[in-house]
Amino acid sequence: MATSKVASMRDAVAALVRDGDTVAIEGFTHLISFAAGHEIIRQRRRDLTLVRMTPDVIYDQMIAGGVARKLIFSWLGNPGVGGLNAIRRRVEPGALAPGETPLELEEYSHFGMVGRYTAGAANLPFYPLRSYFETDLPKANPLIRPIRSPFGDETVYAVPPLKPDVTVIHAQRADASGNTQAWGLLGCQKEAAFAADRVVVVVEELVDEAVIRADPNRTIVPGLIVDAVVVEPFGAHPSYVQGGYDRDNRFYRDWDPISRDEAALQAWLREWVHGVEGRAEYAAKLGAERVAALRPSEAAPSGSVDYGAYR
Repeated sequence: MATSKVASMRDAVAALVRDGDTVAIEGFTHLISFAAGHEIIRQRRRDLTLVRMTPDVIYDQMIAGGVARKLIFSWLGNPGVGGLNAIRRRVEPGALAPGETPLELEEYSHFGMVGRYTAGAANLPFYPLRSYFETDLPKANPLIRPIRSPFGDETVYAVPPLKPDVTVIHAQRADASGNTQAWGLLGCQKEAAFAADRVVVVVEELVDEAVIRADPNRTIVPGLIVDAVVVEPFGAHPSYVQGGYDRDNRFYRDWDPISRDEAALQAWLREWVHGVEGRAEYAAKLGAERVAALRPSEAAPSGSVDYGAYR
């Protein structure tokens, strides 16, 4: 019988996320593990390098919470609303508090981040791509370098591999061994997981292995690379989970004025992160009516697929 990897969020972060680590919390607008980010803040991790394709509000919160020294990213903002103001205060001239160390930035394109994870997952020394011609990113980032093709005279750009110490992904379901299934809009969760030394999977539902086997094409991460499975319903709020709950656009709009005011932001962290024990208390504090309004009007569970009987 397979060993269960199920753990609480508190225990998973305590065991697997360490000061100074490079940490990726991936999910492209969809399936973003805010619950994991909040637990990292609660446990007061420090000097992290945060990496992510399109940092979302969660990284604004984590950087405001004091966990990070560096950000590796592609595109940075509050989607559909504006900027990430806590991050801006850590990088813009004149915005730093006296004695505060600026946040180090390392920027790529979306495809550059995917290429870095892919190279890390495949244990390659670099990933070649064409997309940096006619851009200024190579001027801003010396790690984006032109190279000559070994098969001709053509020049392309290369980016180095990215191998996080820890990758955290959110998904709809997994079994106790960590075989993880997700559907809907996917980003580079699979690549980030395979590139990492340690992997934490956060899911809405824990299911039997038979459910995974009944529909294997939904499996994006196999249990053999997973270190911990955390069952955390509503753990991706205010982002969304296809079939589970919608994106809380009100939250993203409300975050902008909060994040513009450092005192208001720190008060929010005290109330909504440090002031709750975990995600269940967070959801209860949010209120049953608001949570219910984000649920689908009709249940639309994924169906299993008949692949025939094994003999």
